[in-house]
Amino acid sequence: MGVFIVAELSANHNKDLSLAKESLYAIKECQADAIKLQTYTPDSLTLNCRNDFFKIKSNTIWDNKYLYDLYNEACMPLEWNEELFSLAKKIGLTCFSSAFDISGVDLLESLDNPIYKIASFEITDIPLISYIASRNKPIILSSGIAMGDEIKEAVNVIKAQNNTDITLLKCTSAYPAPINEMNLLQMVKDAKKYNIKYGLSDHSLGFNASIIATTLKASIIEKHFVLDKKKGGLDSAFSMDCKEFRELVRLIRESQDAIGSSDYKIETLIDINTESNPKGREFARSLFVSKDIKKGEKLSLDNVRSVRPSNGLSPKYLYKIIGKTAKRNLEFGKPLEWQDIEISDIEMADI
Repeated sequence: MGVFIVAELSANHNKDLSLAKESLYAIKECQADAIKLQTYTPDSLTLNCRNDFFKIKSNTIWDNKYLYDLYNEACMPLEWNEELFSLAKKIGLTCFSSAFDISGVDLLESLDNPIYKIASFEITDIPLISYIASRNKPIILSSGIAMGDEIKEAVNVIKAQNNTDITLLKCTSAYPAPINEMNLLQMVKDAKKYNIKYGLSDHSLGFNASIIATTLKASIIEKHFVLDKKKGGLDSAFSMDCKEFRELVRLIRESQDAIGSSDYKIETLIDINTESNPKGREFARSLFVSKDIKKGEKLSLDNVRSVRPSNGLSPKYLYKIIGKTAKRNLEFGKPLEWQDIEISDIEMADI
């Protein structure tokens, strides 16, 4: 199964519905598998309070803004959800969302939301996670700010609702995330620890983290998308535009093709004429008659050689058949076969 590539629209809709719709068409053109929305109002996330607790001062691109103001600027109008879900269905693009409160979950349920994303900053909101899990939909859980046993607690509360379709996304909650803080091996370790699937929510710049995560067998890659960086957007500084996202998809698909499968096998006695033969196998070496051989004549290194292509016996049999006699006249250039050689059943069993 291929990596599930998700384009995160986030706040890059700029409160412009036509821009959001254009983004869906562009994401489909980039051959991503899905678009992820965020379903909330500022009141879903914080209080409209102006004291110092609610002022951002964490060395981010949003420093000195109040949380309520930031979320009011970033949130997508709730009424857009129905239109964007409908459009995504029309163009064959999976659409799902992050919910941040009970009312958001209920709205998404009315739209038959197929997957729930739990954002990294909500990983400690156990009542919300439990309510989402009770909807019995696949859940994507970002690790982000999780400390101690918080991932374990979130996973356990999901499983307590008999929901086991969980994918844990490694997420570095920095915007953009420095590549040296990604710690991608942790996603493999955590997923094994909790016996769940894993992937990456990539806030870093460029392609490297997503490609490395693909080689580590991530099942989901999520990356922020912006239709046009010139038009700006709250998250545009760490988002990919159409050209970049299309290239990301191409690189992820190529990386997965290159990895292949650990179940890949080449059978010793594979039939060169079958369609299951690996591509290029026809150019492997095999045993051919290198000089005319008369019936009864002995096979030797002078008249049998290991050469390309692969239509004859395997080269590993060369010294097993040297000294045996030919059953029939063998012409130069003929692939050597067992029926060409005088050999007893006992000798054959030994080979």
